[in-house]
Amino acid sequence: MSRFFDQLRERIDHGERLSDEDALALFASRDLLAIGELAARANRRKNGDRVYFNVNRHVNYTNLCVNRCTFCAFCRRVEDEGCYTLTLNDILARANEAVAAGATELHMVGGLHPDLPFDFYLEMLATLKADAPQLHLKAFTAVEIDYFARMTGQSISSVIEELRQAGLDSMPGGGAEIFAAEVRQQICPEKISGERWLEVVEEIHRCGLKTNATMLFGHLESDADRVDHLSRLRALQDATGGFQAFIPLAFQPDNTRVPGAVGVGGVDALKTLAISRLYLDNFEHIKAYWVMLGLKIAQVSLCFGVNDLDGTVVEEKIGHEAGSEAPQEMSREELCSLIRKAGRIPVERDTLYREVARGGSDA
Repeated sequence: MSRFFDQLRERIDHGERLSDEDALALFASRDLLAIGELAARANRRKNGDRVYFNVNRHVNYTNLCVNRCTFCAFCRRVEDEGCYTLTLNDILARANEAVAAGATELHMVGGLHPDLPFDFYLEMLATLKADAPQLHLKAFTAVEIDYFARMTGQSISSVIEELRQAGLDSMPGGGAEIFAAEVRQQICPEKISGERWLEVVEEIHRCGLKTNATMLFGHLESDADRVDHLSRLRALQDATGGFQAFIPLAFQPDNTRVPGAVGVGGVDALKTLAISRLYLDNFEHIKAYWVMLGLKIAQVSLCFGVNDLDGTVVEEKIGHEAGSEAPQEMSREELCSLIRKAGRIPVERDTLYREVARGGSDA
């Protein structure tokens, strides 16, 4: 196996792209440190020792959803205890708190609400943009965009244009889960297909908006399913260049309804992050979402090809409903300390990876 790693190192150094077979071999390997060394090497060429983070605020505006994904502990029906929908005043109050805390981004996603009209989302964006113009509004998954299009009878591009005019600046990468049809049918049978997710995101990119990309791993999927997922993302990035970061999301098994799923161990998490860095050679940024990975694994991942730790978050409901034991928020100072203790340089960024602050006592 050492010969395989030597050959792979040489190929990576020469800018050669990993094949699906290479990725599968890496998943099958037990040499975690060798995989990590390759990923760290590839990342250092792209980002040096810089690790990005931002000061952001999550707002999950509703947990009401017409879908019932078995992996999701967040969604509720109208008759369920704990269902909620934030009012515009509630959302605005959270935005004002974010501004006071120095946030540059509002990250907003929610369930597919059975009754809210499309105008609600337009008004939400317009109200936020008018009251807090300094906040970058990153909102809605591809699943939500598809839902808006079906709700209104409009094309994806028309929906995006209305949202942009109202104040939408970019989009997160949720809803991808795993593209493999057989597994997707088991964990989210009512959600749009993987193919449709890719179609919607391609149209979003064509409309000029940047997005992220995700993969939910550690449930019922195989290594081949993971590689297939990465392959489709890499191909779309080749076509559009619209992805900013890739975020592998560690499945949280508690309070979900996926039979036989046990979640993600530390070795698997680090291996998946590292292989993502190596395989997705056209992605600049690989993000460790500390909310689902936990702080220690997220910190160690900085030695396994990761160059982004997301942000301060403040109020996250989706991962925590499923059993995440990570804190609800991190301060700017705590994130910087976490990064520095890993021997890396913290760089505060905005949503589009423009540097906000670097070095010094407050970055």
